[in-house]
This record gives sequence, structure tokens and C-alpha cells, in this order.
Amino acid sequence: MRPWRDGPDDRRSYHHGNLKEALLEAARRFIAERGIGGFTLVDAARLVGVTPAALYRHFRGREALLEELAGRGFAELAARLARALTSRGTPLERFTRMGETYLAFAEEEPAYYAAIFETRGAPAGGAEPDTPAGAAGAEARPSPFDLLVEALQSTFADGFGGVAPRFIALEVWALAHGLATLSAAGHLPRGPGFPDKYELLRAGVLALVHGAGRPGERDDGAGRP
Repeated sequence: MRPWRDGPDDRRSYHHGNLKEALLEAARRFIAERGIGGFTLVDAARLVGVTPAALYRHFRGREALLEELAGRGFAELAARLARALTSRGTPLERFTRMGETYLAFAEEEPAYYAAIFETRGAPAGGAEPDTPAGAAGAEARPSPFDLLVEALQSTFADGFGGVAPRFIALEVWALAHGLATLSAAGHLPRGPGFPDKYELLRAGVLALVHGAGRPGERDDGAGRP
């Protein structure tokens, strides 16, 4: 992907009435290349060749644009996770494939991924239901965490020996998100003898799921699992 330039020849044209889509695509490309912290509405306006004032016909501000981007990104992530959940294989293979899909999405769609986790309108982990933002976000769409819980409950009907599926889902989500974040930052060790992020994910999921079936081994020594 080549970097954006500010020259007039690099402005993206759009058809009448399609400014909103052009702005979203500009934001997506810009964030993928420079990170969400370096993105401004002025940048988006310049890239599509309009004045900053024109943006406010479609978005109240930068946060509103990012929330729209997050919503679209989440829809794409949810669709990919759903396909992984209904693919071939054993329940454990399908569940593990969801984690692999999550890692691939973070790598292939860095702008969507960043917007999902850095906007305030619909927290990726699910806002508290008794807060206005939490209620609105929960109504708008489930979180990746909710999808993992649903997948665990549907693929492991016998449960985890008394361990709540939500607890296991949180551990798996933290594992996948941590691997995705470390990989994007270039902090995962690489080279001969080092497993890649997908191998690490598969090993972690196996350990978490099978370990959950033996709650006695998760005891902290004080009788609390």
C-alpha cells in the first residue's frame, strides 16, 4: 500500500452524494498507514479534495467518523468469526479457527481493528449495561467477547467442569488481542525455533480449554478457582 501524499494529483474523486463513503475510505487508508492517533478531519478533507466544513454534513466530528468506521469494521469481523464458527471440523477446531480469524483480521484490517478498540461509542469488550453508553452499544451490536462466549456455549455444550464460559472466553480474547497487538508492534520474537502468532494462539487455546475442564488445577491455594 503506497503512502498518502497531499498533492492535488493524489486527491480521491467521488461522485455526487458519495462524499461520506469517500471520507470513510480516506480515514481507513490513513489510519492503516499512520495510526489512529495521527488522523484528523482536516487530513480526511484534504485527501478527498473538499473543505473541512463539508465533512460536517455527514459527521458531527472526528469521533463520529471513527465510530462509523468501527461499526463497519465490527460487522466485517463478526461476519468472519461467524464463518469460522460454522466451518468444518470439531468444536475445538472451529473455536480455534475463530481465534486465527481474529488474528488475520487485525493484520489485514489495521484501521478497522484500531477503530473498534479505540472509539468510545461501542466498547469492544462490552460497556457496563447500566450506563447510557453501555446500553446503546449493547443494542447496536454484540462485542467480540460476546461472540466468543456464544461460541463456547454452542460448541462445548457440556461446559467446563463448573468454570463459567465467560471466564474462559475472556482469557481466550485476551490471548488473541495480546498476540495481535504484540505482532503489530513487532514485539513477538521471530526466527528459527520461535512459534508464530498462530501457533502460539493454538497452543494457548488448547491449554485454556482443557485446563478449564480441570478446575482443581486452577485453584489458587485458598480454595478459590
